[in-house]
Amino acid sequence: MNPAQREPVGAVAAPTAAAIRRRTVRVAGLGLAGGALGAVYLWHTNPHRPGQVLLPCPLKMTTGILCPLCGGTRMAYDLLHGDVVTAFHDNMVLLALGVPALAYVVGSWLNAGLRGRYFRPRLSARGNAVVLGIAAVWMIARNLVG
Repeated sequence: MNPAQREPVGAVAAPTAAAIRRRTVRVAGLGLAGGALGAVYLWHTNPHRPGQVLLPCPLKMTTGILCPLCGGTRMAYDLLHGDVVTAFHDNMVLLALGVPALAYVVGSWLNAGLRGRYFRPRLSARGNAVVLGIAAVWMIARNLVG
């Protein structure tokens, strides 16, 4: 074998399109199963009532300040039960901006993965500033209003 044709020591061959498809289906299936288990648990656990066994927000627990994601569990519960108005009241920014953004990213990842391609979501510096700015304004506004 010609020394120029040898792969460097420790080099890993790029995965094939079929391997990427299999991994995408496997990860999507695990995510769907985990999400379904979480949804079944949340369906029977009303976060609007005190004393439920749910993960508390660490920021609210330590400081009393609502973070931009506070209300997300209540919002998910209300969406599972078809109450969009109450879900909007629980966290309007997360419902109006976060859910569609997550749906876009997951859909793009699935589309690319099932075609045998990698998908790496990237935000520019401006995109990061916009996301962090929206989160900061939302956090300040909801803590000032109450």
